[in-house]
Amino acid sequence: MTKTSKISLSEARKIRQQLSHPVVDADGHWLEMQPVFVEYIADVGGPAIVDRYKAALANSPGYNSARMSHEERVRQRVRRQAFWGFPNKIEDRGAVMFPGVFRDMLEEWGFDVALLYPTVGFLLLYLMKDPDLRSIIVGAYNTMVADMFGPYGDRLIPAAAISLHSPSEAIEQLEHAHGLGLKLIVANGTTLRPIEADADFQPDPAKRRFYVDAYGLDSPYNYDPVWQKFIDLKLACTVHTGTMGWPDRSLPSSFVTNHLGHFAQSHHVTARSLFMGGVTQRFPNLKFGFLEGGTGWACNLLSDLIGHWKKRNKGHMHKHMKPTQLDRPALKELARKYMTGNERVMRNLDEVLARNLDPSEVGVSPEEFVSREIDTDEFEHVTIRNTTDIMRLFTSNFYFGCEADDPMTTLAYHPSAGLKVKAMLGSDIAHFDVIDAAEVLPEAWEMVEHGLMTEADFREYTFTNVVELHASMNPDFFRGTTVEGAVKDELAFAGKRNFLRHHQC
Repeated sequence: MTKTSKISLSEARKIRQQLSHPVVDADGHWLEMQPVFVEYIADVGGPAIVDRYKAALANSPGYNSARMSHEERVRQRVRRQAFWGFPNKIEDRGAVMFPGVFRDMLEEWGFDVALLYPTVGFLLLYLMKDPDLRSIIVGAYNTMVADMFGPYGDRLIPAAAISLHSPSEAIEQLEHAHGLGLKLIVANGTTLRPIEADADFQPDPAKRRFYVDAYGLDSPYNYDPVWQKFIDLKLACTVHTGTMGWPDRSLPSSFVTNHLGHFAQSHHVTARSLFMGGVTQRFPNLKFGFLEGGTGWACNLLSDLIGHWKKRNKGHMHKHMKPTQLDRPALKELARKYMTGNERVMRNLDEVLARNLDPSEVGVSPEEFVSREIDTDEFEHVTIRNTTDIMRLFTSNFYFGCEADDPMTTLAYHPSAGLKVKAMLGSDIAHFDVIDAAEVLPEAWEMVEHGLMTEADFREYTFTNVVELHASMNPDFFRGTTVEGAVKDELAFAGKRNFLRHHQC
């Protein structure tokens, strides 16, 4: 929403004071200091690993695109990198670099507790192509996170980064992060994998075409052990993955054009892969958080799933779309009635009816089409009896981080749309979206002031849903924080509500 005047530092605190519930930032960020991180890498892996880490950064065309000329970026089709990405307000910059400052600024910003995600940490999951190097670097990173934020656990909960490139790697890193006492996890929501067939003509995997694996439908690996490990360790899986560098987001001249909607696009791929792969059905208690993409794409996907299931489920297809059920004699009579004067149509009519009813293929009979797909069920991995099942399997497991200035958040609370999904306020503090952290809460509150969201909706948006995402997995997630008591009350209330709903059904 457009701001018409500058928000004073005291306005956020004033809004917070009038609320009857805490406010939890579901997605803030911090800015890691590379020299400090390099020391952690050296401690874990030694000087040789430090050199490999620096080389991996320097040799990445995307990471290094700022040093290329525009002409070279065009030649290599390397995307334009972001530039000047971090605001200069001194209190905010100090906060996102030094955890103690961040903790002390929360009250001014109107937040009780903040969940903090990486900046450099995201890059590690993509730039470190060697799995052995990646594991060492990620381990060093999470050790740094635990050390840096350990003293501030009453208000700050930092995220460990883990890689989902393979199930074994993910499980190893989950166990390491959990052993460090980290209880917030962020993973790469997709992995770009080389197409195996390209090995026939391209020996270098880095130069092969790629496809997007989102760990659900048609993944080359079985990720069920990973999902079970999340449950065993009482961890929600949050993803904060974009699509920068994908073929449709590799413009060499415009970061903004590449960036528009890229989180939503990536999350759409992951959510639909998990849903259609039956992950939310097999693991009904596992929660996924999709951060910084808003709810517009989520409402669209939910609506689309409902529409596609209604028209493409196996029963509907066999009843209304089965080629052999087409009354070809009746169709022939229609042609004789209306097309007798068209010699070309009448000359080819029998051939069309026998082997060319599908204009996308030539010479295939309806019987062949039926035998080819007679057992196909595109919803075979997820049991859906009605649209209520779709709503449950989607809205019970998925949560969506939204920035304060995103008006599409209101779609999740629009009663006539019937597409309510679980939105969470994620500030994106530390990145270019937020030039003044004290403006975040007032900007979000505008939705209430403008009548687009009720105060009850705002409670869900700023407290209930983020609590549910993490504390339903781990009731002790907020233990030791300033909101511990309020979270216990919230969980108790949710338990009573679910009990009543179950018995009413």
